Amino acid sequence: MISKKKVAGLIKERIEELDNGLFIVSLSISPANAIYVEIDKYEGNVSMSDCMSVSRNVEHNLDRESEDFALHVSSAGLDKGLRVLPQYTKNIGRKVKVKLNEGGSLEGELTQASHERITVQTSRKERIEGRKKKETIIENHELTMDKIKETKIIISFK
Repeated sequence: MISKKKVAGLIKERIEELDNGLFIVSLSISPANAIYVEIDKYEGNVSMSDCMSVSRNVEHNLDRESEDFALHVSSAGLDKGLRVLPQYTKNIGRKVKVKLNEGGSLEGELTQASHERITVQTSRKERIEGRKKKETIIENHELTMDKIKETKIIISFK
């Protein structure tokens, strides 16, 4: 079986050479030697040439004669949730939907992120006694990572 450590090393080697803000989101190797790599960028989007470059470095440095493998390198898609801290920090200021382990969810703006917790700011309109107009109530919700089941970016076309 192909070593995950070796593949990770080859990916990191190319990422350092490119020096354009790429990072690994996930790396898995199936028992049938299918290698799945997802990468993202601190700023901007992952290009096709970024994926090809990482793929080529892995492909050219593994020996197909000793072990056959399939290699899939892609960018982390918007359809998947945020999984690593750099993804959270990259998306500060964007609207997110956070599903909680205990059920329920929260929608709002991601305002802070660390290894331990994130902060999501929500707003709602509420009528306050003695006033004619509804007031906007803004709340900050601190959520520890162990309570989060999934965090996805809300895509809006407004």
